Amino acid sequence: MAFFWEKVVRPVMFALDAERAHDLGIAALRTGLTAPFSRADLEDLSDGLSMECFGLKFKNPVGIAAGFDKNGVVVDQLASLGFGFVEVGTVTNKPQKGNPRPRLFRLPEDKALINRLGFNNDGVDAVVERLGKIERRCIVGVNIGKNRDVPNENAVEDYVRAFGAVHQVADYVAVNISSPNTPGLRDLQSAENVSELLRALSDRREQLGSKPLLVKIAPDLDESSIKDIVDVCLSLRIDGVIATNTTVSRDGLKTPKVGRFGAGGLSGKPLLNRSDRVISSIYKNSGGKLPIIGVGGIFTAADAFAKIAAGASLVQAYTGFVYGGPSFAADVLSGLRRLIAKHGFSSLKDAVGSVHRA
Repeated sequence: MAFFWEKVVRPVMFALDAERAHDLGIAALRTGLTAPFSRADLEDLSDGLSMECFGLKFKNPVGIAAGFDKNGVVVDQLASLGFGFVEVGTVTNKPQKGNPRPRLFRLPEDKALINRLGFNNDGVDAVVERLGKIERRCIVGVNIGKNRDVPNENAVEDYVRAFGAVHQVADYVAVNISSPNTPGLRDLQSAENVSELLRALSDRREQLGSKPLLVKIAPDLDESSIKDIVDVCLSLRIDGVIATNTTVSRDGLKTPKVGRFGAGGLSGKPLLNRSDRVISSIYKNSGGKLPIIGVGGIFTAADAFAKIAAGASLVQAYTGFVYGGPSFAADVLSGLRRLIAKHGFSSLKDAVGSVHRA
């Protein structure tokens, strides 16, 4: 499967506009053209790699990050490719078209993407209705954000409404305050703003019933800001942190004239070390008490293992999946199993944060 993807399918897809290719990929998944694994195959892939995290049991630690299936249309199909969990979204209260096209670009020399999609989605009500009808072959998280036309002074109310809507269909809820493509959104990461937002969401959770609540942060935060967010999360009993979103940095890229793509968040291989740094910082500042989903630059099992060793209990991919194709999750899972054994760990859980104990 990997050879056919690399030599035949990917060149055809990469000849198309990046967003058009993405839409075709979603359509292929919906119609079953990706030749998913059987249930027996999936059990074999996940054997020995289950993980319990924030009260949920994941078949395996490799998930698909928010942004790939924004509207929850291919959740079961992604699970059939081996992903242990799928994070739907980002979804907003009202439907949103996002930014003008073109808004998604490939950087093959860097194994990267730049996107300025701008939370394009069907709106929370449509997504909730859709998720209520699916079979659920894996853990399903829902990533929520605010609409572009909602000023930051009204952001708390907007997020609380979205949280209330998705509460019934999400296994966990991720709060996106770190996309660079909604003006002013990253200002919500300040200690004061994030504390106000997460406290309001925690209060709403008390009313609705227990539900794992996570916050997704940027890779461009300094050490002090990371510590502030960790302190807020621990004090409010937030269940975990997703590290990280895309970066606005363009440092060290091989792609010539990268400025021609304009603004947007950079994902993929250039994000790998930035993300690992943030994961390590969260793990150290929380004393390992705050579960982490590590995301950013995962293309191989070694990349995933590095994030786990840095402190992540679970990992997610998007750009690596775009480049790696349908066998991506299976390849990473097989490699993870070998790496866990190679490093002498009896389980995946034992490997979490291991670089800090070395």
